[in-house]
Amino acid sequence: MARKGGFVMKVVVIGGTGLIGSKLVAKLGEHGHEAVAAAPSTGVNTLTGEGLAEVLAGAQVVIDVSNSPSFEPAAVLKFFETSTRNLLAAEAPAGVGHHVALSVVGTERMPENGYFRAKIAQEQLIESSGIPFSLVHATQFFEFVRGIADESTDGNTVRIAPVLFQPIAGEEVAQAVGRVAVGQPLNGRVEVAGPEQSRMDEFFRDALAAWGDPRTVVTDPQARYYGSVPGERTLVPSEGATLGKIRYRDWLGQTAAK
Repeated sequence: MARKGGFVMKVVVIGGTGLIGSKLVAKLGEHGHEAVAAAPSTGVNTLTGEGLAEVLAGAQVVIDVSNSPSFEPAAVLKFFETSTRNLLAAEAPAGVGHHVALSVVGTERMPENGYFRAKIAQEQLIESSGIPFSLVHATQFFEFVRGIADESTDGNTVRIAPVLFQPIAGEEVAQAVGRVAVGQPLNGRVEVAGPEQSRMDEFFRDALAAWGDPRTVVTDPQARYYGSVPGERTLVPSEGATLGKIRYRDWLGQTAAK
């Protein structure tokens, strides 16, 4: 994550106190950049516009890794559309030269999913804004794997679809987003994913065994993933994706040791 042209940049991280945002702020700071965490708790609210003009003053790059507090389809769509419109409108007069947004691998392959549809709407606003941009599409994070298992649980059974799955460590998502942010705008997208691809049902069978979890994973082709049935390749990247190096089992061991 080298400095752009050797210069120290002011980078505003929207959602900078969250899982990925806090890692980004730390990594950018380690590389000598002025990284500012912007979130409601720091006085910046992209839904109301509060604090945006002030925090964006002098910023060269804005990274948006914010997330909706609700995953209900109408609420998540309203969040991403309102937040992104307000953010882009404030960036233009501030002279921001690079807008980076974190999105999800497979958005266009499962548009019936309310969350994916909201991310598509966000991306369309960014692409039509006139501000140079980069989109980073990431696969599911290791940090959310347990939540997926819980969401898929019925009694003592975890119902999982036998589709391809390639999750990634949040740390490596933050590294990928940071590298893109300090580079030239792509005016397009890159995909990032974990180093290992497997069937999702098999992944969760192994994961529950590693957790010492007594629940039984049942392979169910109609099992839903955040409300929708995924296709064979919905959740994995296309060829040419940037792959992380941390394997889930190793990450689990490191997390347990902390």
